[in-house]
Amino acid sequence: NYPMYKRARLGMGYLPQEESIFRKMTVEQNIMAILETLPLGKAERKNRCEQLLHQFGIERIAKNQALTLSGGEKRRLTIARSLVTKPKLLMLDEPFSGVDPIAVYDVQQIIINLRKLGLAILITDHNVRETLSIVDRAYLIYEGRVESEGTKDFLINDPISRQLYLGERFKM
Repeated sequence: NYPMYKRARLGMGYLPQEESIFRKMTVEQNIMAILETLPLGKAERKNRCEQLLHQFGIERIAKNQALTLSGGEKRRLTIARSLVTKPKLLMLDEPFSGVDPIAVYDVQQIIINLRKLGLAILITDHNVRETLSIVDRAYLIYEGRVESEGTKDFLINDPISRQLYLGERFKM
């Protein structure tokens, strides 16, 4: 039970389900606020901020107040903020909730690209199709216990997964 700053120092990043941005600050200020907690020089912070803005396609809205962003833009900003500390593991809590289908696809692509860069990612989400389509392994947790685990194909065809969560008519 470490506080968030100790988890970050250990190499963990976290994307909460709820909006976790400073609404009255700009997109750029939101990223800089996290960068300013790190032992970096001013030029290095500015370069890292520009890199994250570009990486997540939010440089065009860098000067916009966060409260004006769409759900997908807020999600991109939140992911960018969670990567400021260059974590080795990124935990995503319900990354597909509260965003439209186009933004869901964008978030999926971001996750796929982060995996290609070698970042370990742990996702908790109720949106089964969106999640199973991008993971290597999945775990079905029911009443606090892991009831089933395996690849996407295994879970889709697993009788326990179907009985407890997916239902008999579930299709990908």
